[in-house]
Amino acid sequence: MKAVILTKPTESTEVKITEYPTPAVKPGWVLVRIKAFGMNHSEQILRKSEISALYIQKPIIPGIECVGEIADASDTAFTVGQKVIALMGGMGREFNGSYAEYALLPAHHVFEIDTNLSWDRLATIPETYFTAWGSLFECLSLKSSDHLLIRGGTCALGYAAIQIAKALGCKVTATTHRERKMQLLVDCGADVALLDNGPLKGLVSGITKALELVGIKTLKSTLSCMEKGGIVCNTGNLGGVYTWNGFDPIKDIPKNTRHLGGVNC
Repeated sequence: MKAVILTKPTESTEVKITEYPTPAVKPGWVLVRIKAFGMNHSEQILRKSEISALYIQKPIIPGIECVGEIADASDTAFTVGQKVIALMGGMGREFNGSYAEYALLPAHHVFEIDTNLSWDRLATIPETYFTAWGSLFECLSLKSSDHLLIRGGTCALGYAAIQIAKALGCKVTATTHRERKMQLLVDCGADVALLDNGPLKGLVSGITKALELVGIKTLKSTLSCMEKGGIVCNTGNLGGVYTWNGFDPIKDIPKNTRHLGGVNC
C-alpha cells in the first residue's frame, strides 16, 4: 500500500508517499480501507518534534482519524464494506495511523456510521466534533445559560464549538488573532468576535465557561476573564507554547475558578 512514513522530525516539504506493507489482521483489530482523513495540529506537532520522543513507535504512519470501509473484520462484529469512522486511541503514535491506503485499528475505536455524506465531507467530522463535544460537555458541563469564551475560535475545533454552543442556546464570545477572520466568527454564529492581540480582561464580562485553544500562551489571560465559579478547559495548544514555567496554581488560577485539561479520546 501507499503510506506516509515518519522516522524523525520532518518538514512538510520533506513528507513523501512510499510503499509499505499492508497490515495483517489480528484478533480484536479490523483492517480499514481509508477513503479520507482529517489533518490535525496534533499531527503537525508529531511531525515537527514529538516524533523524537521515546514513546512514539518508529517508523510510524501518522494520522489520528479516518473514514472508510471495513476491508477485513477479523473476529469482530463488523462486516466487510461497512462505512466506519475511527479516531484516537493511539492512532499515529502507539500504532500506525491513517496517512495510508489501509489502517489496522483496534475495534473499540472504530464506529459504524450511516450517512450519505461524501467521504471528504465525512472526514471533517470525527476528531473535530468529538473533541468539541467532549470539551464542552464532559469538561465544561456547558448549559444554555452559560456565556462561553472560545480562545482561538477560527481553528476547526473552534468553529465546531461555536456551532454546538449556539445550538444549545449559549451566548458565545470567540477570538482570533487575524483581523481578516473576524467576520468568519460572526458568520459561524458567535455573538461577539474579538481581535486577540493582548489581555482580554476588561474587554469581556459575564464569562462563565471558556474553551482555551491557544493554550499556555493565553491561558493566564483567559483565567483572569472568568466570573466567580467559572471553568476553563484547555484543549488546544495553537500558540506553540507547551510548558508554563513558573506556574503557581495558587496565584495564577483565580479564586473560585477551575482549570481542566482537554479531552483525550
